[in-house]
Amino acid sequence: MTSTYWFKDSQELIDYQEGNYGSFEYGRYGNPTTKACEEKIRLLEGGEDCLLSSSGMNSAICMLLALVPANGHIVTTTDCYRRTRQFVQTFMPKMGVTCTVLDPSDYDGLEKALDEHDCSLYFSESPTNPYLRCVDIERIAKLCKPKGCLVCIDGTFATPVNLKALKHGADLVIHSASKYFGGHNDVLAGAIVGDKETVAKVRQFHNILGGVIDPHAAYLVMRGIKTLQLRVERHNENAMKLATALEKHPMIEKVHYPGLPSHPDHEVAKKYMNGFGGVVSFEVKGDLWATAKFIDNCRLPYIAPSLGGVESLIEQPTVVSYWDQGPERRAEIGIKDNLVRMACGIEDYADIEADIIQALDSIKDGVEAPAKATSA
Repeated sequence: MTSTYWFKDSQELIDYQEGNYGSFEYGRYGNPTTKACEEKIRLLEGGEDCLLSSSGMNSAICMLLALVPANGHIVTTTDCYRRTRQFVQTFMPKMGVTCTVLDPSDYDGLEKALDEHDCSLYFSESPTNPYLRCVDIERIAKLCKPKGCLVCIDGTFATPVNLKALKHGADLVIHSASKYFGGHNDVLAGAIVGDKETVAKVRQFHNILGGVIDPHAAYLVMRGIKTLQLRVERHNENAMKLATALEKHPMIEKVHYPGLPSHPDHEVAKKYMNGFGGVVSFEVKGDLWATAKFIDNCRLPYIAPSLGGVESLIEQPTVVSYWDQGPERRAEIGIKDNLVRMACGIEDYADIEADIIQALDSIKDGVEAPAKATSA
């Protein structure tokens, strides 16, 4: 591990600057371990090049800054990671960038936005967070490509085991590699994959901004990749079983999982995905406090944000991500107080189901709000 690399003489340095010497210059621009990890992710996604960064959010920000010009226009979707929405709607306007926000299935709206604006980028997760909406990538690419609008898909919830977006017409795929790639909740990393020319543009911004991943973190991602296929298959299996069981439970109002025929994008998910992912979102019959009590009474999953690790994690998005937004804003963006997001781990499924059922049973007679309870 080092931060800088030496050259034996000036000619070797000149060769490096002209691209004729395969070495490294400075740690912020790359290192051998990072390069090896990038190659593995590139091959998994089927792209020409890959850029590894310090986090998924860093990958997204570098991509947006590199590919969306001042006074440009972005199309994105209503259901997405909060911090992505925050950057697009709060910081990008400082560059004069405007944004059209659409329901993930509003393809007529996309066509209208492309006709009315000089769109630089379409950007969506698939599946999305937290309602697990899935977008029709080929249809989107068919609309965007003639207009010169790049298509970027955040495939974090899917992984290339379940979805290869580049194969279906996306120009770029980004990942929070902290999640399924790492697989053990012990590393922060991000990745962006696409053609060489586009990734080079993103790399230029990345090198300037300095969102570098250290060699040990890159090693941890590579360690995770060794078991990615096996883990994701187990995540898929556990989530599908849990979603099916929850849909029949009397204490559940609604289940959001693309593997279920009841999901609005089930047919789209079947078209593109080999498996439907390890995350299940569902709405409990009860208010904010009944839902919180249900989560508190779960014994197997940890109460925590994130996903993709071997351990099951559970969260109430209202509390973990949107508490500071207030009820009106949460309602505006579709975050319900009784919504739960469960990231299924690779534990024995019988243990997962038994624990969730006992926690649901614990609130079936109702729950009183705490005496000092307040909702932001």
